[in-house]
Amino acid sequence: MADIVAGIASSHTPQLSSGVDMWPDHAERDRRNPRLLGTDARYHTYDELLELAPPGLGPQLAPDVWEAKYRRCQDAIALLADSLRVARADVAIVIGDDQREMFTDDGIPAIACFAGPELTDMRPPEDALARIPAGIRAAFWAVHGEEPGRHPVAGGLSMHIASCLTADGFDLTLLTEQPAGRTLGHAFTFPRYRLGLTEATPIVPVFVNTYYQPNVPSAARCYALGQALRRAVSCWESPARVAVIASGGLSHFVVDENLDSSVLDALAGGDAARLGALPRDRLRSGNSEILNWVTAAGALEGLRAGVIDYVPGYRTPAGTGAGMAFARWQ
Repeated sequence: MADIVAGIASSHTPQLSSGVDMWPDHAERDRRNPRLLGTDARYHTYDELLELAPPGLGPQLAPDVWEAKYRRCQDAIALLADSLRVARADVAIVIGDDQREMFTDDGIPAIACFAGPELTDMRPPEDALARIPAGIRAAFWAVHGEEPGRHPVAGGLSMHIASCLTADGFDLTLLTEQPAGRTLGHAFTFPRYRLGLTEATPIVPVFVNTYYQPNVPSAARCYALGQALRRAVSCWESPARVAVIASGGLSHFVVDENLDSSVLDALAGGDAARLGALPRDRLRSGNSEILNWVTAAGALEGLRAGVIDYVPGYRTPAGTGAGMAFARWQ
């Protein structure tokens, strides 16, 4: 029988992979963003957030502080990669959200699985790439190779999981072919390009719609989805060693340390009720990727979660940035 032997979770923000010299570019995008989800669960302009921001964020924006935070993040990523190596997983279930990469307005499923033989990630064409902000381009190496990247998929396990989830009452979308012209999204490629998942390790991508209303699953539903994934793996007739990877989060594009702390404390304490009670109005915009962590926590029940690091990556005096977090289950 298959066995879940390890799990990791990581933020995947471009802030992690663009270098500190590009953090001002990320900050400039924040200043132009007309809908920034504040810690009050309301959307604001940058100027409105600046009025509401707590005093004293200035020291967080010093170059030496940024550099120290960036180094901490790279150290944490290295520890996650080492955890994957030690786990010797035969297959990795990757839980992430698609941001109009594989799915667009012709269909955005709440939950989806892919059971074909492989998926491909593709960089945008040069004319489109030139229009992408410099900070995002600088981090592209973390999500797309120079050439189209082929990611093997454990199609048998994916199909088994789809069958089990359906039997458990989850209405999901199942794909066996990649839509033409669409790319595997950054949430699913980040584990390979940054977390040390080898090219030979097949993945089982589990797509959770965290961003796009109205069909966003609740935190409780995501935790139950994780539990159903665990049950599906446990009854798969294969001796495979399975790793679970959650990609994305935590709070962004406004750092919400209270929310992030609540999530990480619940993970470390194995508090399923607290994770399932996370309110919908706090889990919008970039914060919504916390749902990927909640799903992973359900799948990893029985293993002990440990937070490797949490780095509040402030990049403006208005408190914008990313709550960069790294955890593992053993």
